[in-house]
Amino acid sequence: MVSMFSVLPSAASDPDGISFTGIAISLGVGVTVWLVATFVISRITKRVASGSNFFKKPRFKWVAPALRALDHERRVQRAETIGSLLNSVVGVLVVIITGMYVLQNLDINIAPLLTSVGILGVAIGFGAQQLIRDFLAGIFITIEDQYGIGDVIETSEVVGVVESMGLRITRVRSDDGAIWYLRNGEILRVGNRSQGNYVPLHESEDGTTDQSSDHGAENTKTEQKAGE
Repeated sequence: MVSMFSVLPSAASDPDGISFTGIAISLGVGVTVWLVATFVISRITKRVASGSNFFKKPRFKWVAPALRALDHERRVQRAETIGSLLNSVVGVLVVIITGMYVLQNLDINIAPLLTSVGILGVAIGFGAQQLIRDFLAGIFITIEDQYGIGDVIETSEVVGVVESMGLRITRVRSDDGAIWYLRNGEILRVGNRSQGNYVPLHESEDGTTDQSSDHGAENTKTEQKAGE
């Protein structure tokens, strides 16, 4: 596959090994690509936040769960989160690719640099596994709309109202007013009481679940069957 930067002049084009023209073109193309990508992402984010049907086409069916009808606040929050993530990814890629071409036009051998960066990346990856896990979990929670601000959720640690959501941390206020900070990567199971038809279980004074009505219903059914 031909790279979009393959048209840029290389360092070998100048006798002294440095191509200032190539550097200028590399920077110009990089900035242009970044501006265009940012503009496109911004337009898409605004249309999703406003509830547009932009994505409701057959080829985008895989994002349907994340784009179903929701209140404005949650839709805006999810759109901004995804837009910010896409902007960050595009920005990093453009900087890395443009930087490589600039170094080539400066007659700098980038092979040892790439090796060093690869080793450093592996080391950072091992050291930041939990952080990466939290960020990835936050991305999927947002895209899949597992819960949002204002929802009442139940985890293994707490039951409360979601006050804020980030890619790393979810902040929940419990019934007693305490603020809980949950790392997204550690939320293995979550129940959303604001979605579906949640029916609270009645508890007796000693804290046990009152299932007398259930037993009564079962006894009634048994008696009816016996009468038949």
